[in-house]
Amino acid sequence: MNLDGLDPVILAPALAAGSLVIATHVPLGQQVLKRGIIFIDLAIAQIAGLGVLLAIALGFEDSGWGIQFTAFSAALIGAFLLYQCERRWPETLEAVIGSAFVLAASAGILLLANNPHGGEHLKDLLVGQILWVGFDQLLPVLVLYALVLAVWFGYGVERRPVLFYVLFALSVTASVQLVGVYLVFASLIVPALASRRLSTRCQSLFSGYVTGILGYTAGLLLSAVLDFPAGAVIVWVLALVGFLVSFVVKRSTVLETVPQAEG
Repeated sequence: MNLDGLDPVILAPALAAGSLVIATHVPLGQQVLKRGIIFIDLAIAQIAGLGVLLAIALGFEDSGWGIQFTAFSAALIGAFLLYQCERRWPETLEAVIGSAFVLAASAGILLLANNPHGGEHLKDLLVGQILWVGFDQLLPVLVLYALVLAVWFGYGVERRPVLFYVLFALSVTASVQLVGVYLVFASLIVPALASRRLSTRCQSLFSGYVTGILGYTAGLLLSAVLDFPAGAVIVWVLALVGFLVSFVVKRSTVLETVPQAEG
């Protein structure tokens, strides 16, 4: 146990990054669950990561505009192709999404095959480096996520599939570079699963946000105390918090329906 790891200078920007990710990924994840395309987040995240790895292979500076442009372009192209697949072959969409994930992951390995730091780049892509995030990196992400949320809640994205895919690609691309592929998937799916039984939109959003914030906060604190990799710990803690919230939601739903059944 290492209490010296509880350094607010490190944990504060990491928690801010996690909170920003949760802000967009809760409504996105609930829509993903509703549409039944669970693994699209993994596929788009991996495709965006492939864009990052391609930019690195081409020699672009880390965190520069070249990497951002390449990552966003890759994610948007991937989202557009998956949207076309949804329109033409909806019955096999999950299989196509899974294939896209495997192809993007394999392409990333091939791109870094001769890179002496390839293993490190792949680890950063998957698990992320949330503890190394600084507040200066979060300002452009804050602006992007604010625009995404404004469009999401203001333009009825549920009725506009193209807009859903575009917003999804933009959000996931930014998130992958902050927290990694694994946490992107967990941030999208775990809060959505925890709140799926709630009947109203406000209730499900509130439950999802509570799940996400508690998961990131407890996960960061636990990883700091135990000196374990933050990304992996947060995934596990987020899953545990999601299970507990789901249990509480289920119990409360049952208690609400019992008097109605008796009456």
